[in-house]
Amino acid sequence: MKPMFLVVMLKELRETLRDRRALFMLLLFVLMYPALVGGVLQQQINRATQPEKEGIELTVIGARMAPTLMTQLKQKNVNVHEAGPMTQEAIAALLRTRKVAAVLRVSDSYGEDYRAMRPARIELWYDSADDNGRKRYDVEDVLRNYSNTIAGARLLAHGVSPATLFPVHVQKYDTGTSASRSASVIGTMLGMFFIPAFFFALATAVDSTAGERERRSLEVLLAQPASTLDLVAGKWLAAALLSLAGLTLELCFAHGILKWLPLEEIGMSWRLSWADLALVCLVSVSLPLCAAALEIALAINAKTFKEAQTTASLAIFVPMVPVIVVPMLDLTTQTWMYAVPMLAHQTLLRELAKGQAVGALPFVLTFASSLAIALLALWFTVRRMKSERYMIGI
Repeated sequence: MKPMFLVVMLKELRETLRDRRALFMLLLFVLMYPALVGGVLQQQINRATQPEKEGIELTVIGARMAPTLMTQLKQKNVNVHEAGPMTQEAIAALLRTRKVAAVLRVSDSYGEDYRAMRPARIELWYDSADDNGRKRYDVEDVLRNYSNTIAGARLLAHGVSPATLFPVHVQKYDTGTSASRSASVIGTMLGMFFIPAFFFALATAVDSTAGERERRSLEVLLAQPASTLDLVAGKWLAAALLSLAGLTLELCFAHGILKWLPLEEIGMSWRLSWADLALVCLVSVSLPLCAAALEIALAINAKTFKEAQTTASLAIFVPMVPVIVVPMLDLTTQTWMYAVPMLAHQTLLRELAKGQAVGALPFVLTFASSLAIALLALWFTVRRMKSERYMIGI
């Protein structure tokens, strides 16, 4: 004879799998977050490679006054478009079209000032509200290097070494690996992979509690020869099992996307192995248990299905707060982070992706923190359902 909690679990799973909308939402969240992260990274890769392919469009007013500078710009993949005199309003209108990255205006006295070794004025006009910031910085680099080259040549002509301009020479050495850079940049996105664990369990958790109360079928279940613990455990495990299946599929899909993307184009890589991912999935078993238990505990206090769905949906944002706030604070990894559900999973996945040696304690804390909250919420739900006055009067 099957245990009663297993009978209840199978019953809830059958009812959920018959609901096409629930299955569609499950598939949507499995694909949505990995595709979103992959799309953001692909956009960065496209932007990193776009300047070399298309060049930088630059309008120059008075280009004939600085032919050497024009040659320097063209050598750096800048497409120079010569233009006649333009007013400030005309320049602003041209920049609003987003067809050029910037407008360079060479002063009429540029040649005279250059020959007299006075600062030759060049105006760089741009629109800081457009998306050409990277291209504009490239143009500024060309202008800066051109200016330094002229300064060095003039010093050398006067018998002064150009090294005089640089009394301190700073040489940089980056010991960070592409994997560690990837984990740092992608680290803020990794928490998104664990958020759907709460959405995967939501439909089953709410429908099996508040939904059954609204349909008056919960009273029939309570009248059956089964303990309250069996009823709650069956509903809890059914919701948790769906959440676990969705979370595992999502992590595998995300891992496949990050492996497939050419992250080398932006100086990164994703070196997490499938064995590491399996370990993360194993530790993450407690997160679906926590999500399902919390949502059932919240739904059991609601009078209607809509009320339970609204309350549980709003409560999902609570564990999202540390996942968003902590990366913004740029804190170093600390032990207490592994005691906060979702933040612990994000931190653990990031450290593994960096190739860092992670001891046993982070795995234990990550698993135990979510499990402790799950058991506490389960105890609360069982206590509520044991009270006939509460279940009938709510």
